[in-house]
Amino acid sequence: MGRHAKPSDSKLRRNSVIAMTGLVPVGLVAAAATTAGASPRALMGAAQHEAEPTAASAGSAGLAEAVPAGVAAVQTIMLEPEPAPVRTFKAAPEPAPEPEVLREGPLGIPGINFAAYRNAERILSEENPSCGMHWTLLAGIGRVESGHANGGRADDKGNLLEPVIGLPLDGSLPGQATIYDTDGGALDGDTVYDRAVGPMQFIPTTWTQYAGDGNGDGVADPQNLYDSTLTTAKYLCDGGLDMRNLAHSTKAIHRYNNSMAYVANVLAWSTAYSTGVDPSPADLPRIH
Repeated sequence: MGRHAKPSDSKLRRNSVIAMTGLVPVGLVAAAATTAGASPRALMGAAQHEAEPTAASAGSAGLAEAVPAGVAAVQTIMLEPEPAPVRTFKAAPEPAPEPEVLREGPLGIPGINFAAYRNAERILSEENPSCGMHWTLLAGIGRVESGHANGGRADDKGNLLEPVIGLPLDGSLPGQATIYDTDGGALDGDTVYDRAVGPMQFIPTTWTQYAGDGNGDGVADPQNLYDSTLTTAKYLCDGGLDMRNLAHSTKAIHRYNNSMAYVANVLAWSTAYSTGVDPSPADLPRIH
């Protein structure tokens, strides 16, 4: 038996393991080479000189063919540039409108009062052009009644910062009528006697009859410069009077306040605002 003895099973198994172990790296090398750009056919040809193809080597060859395709797909995904992000731009917001700068009127009329007087003239020229209302007449009344709402103490809507309310009409002053409450204190806060309200000083019953909405906000408020000035214009023009006629304007002002000294003061200030010249003391008799 000696050297020609049949090899033992353990030796055959060891040689088979070695042979198969030698085939596995060939497939892996082929896959790696393909990824780097080498030809898989050349690598597989070299492997065939070392061993005959077996089931294991055929599987490795299939892996070598599949891996490059998968790697190429991954490379395509990784190398394909991502689309550039789309930049969007929001339109710049519209700038807020700047508030109107109200210029003062002649002889120091506050800007808000000046605007209210001219606004009433404009509205009357459309609604009642035959009246011939001029803003200076309204300014004369505003000056005598409340000093132009105590020097224009109102916001940009014409609302007074502090309400103007007159003394109770209880007959305690010379020539003053006694007028008991007619509005339940709704306008003047007095439930016993009426009081004149607002910068143009209306008693509640007269206000209710002639109330106008001068600033177009849907409310007629005696404590608003635009509303009270328009109401004054409507009241003066009532009865078909023409303010361009001195007799008519005198009658209208006297009806507003039953005092000829009051009429003289209003007309003096109206003329002053028309000319830009202050009235003389003689033109401003004391109002009792």
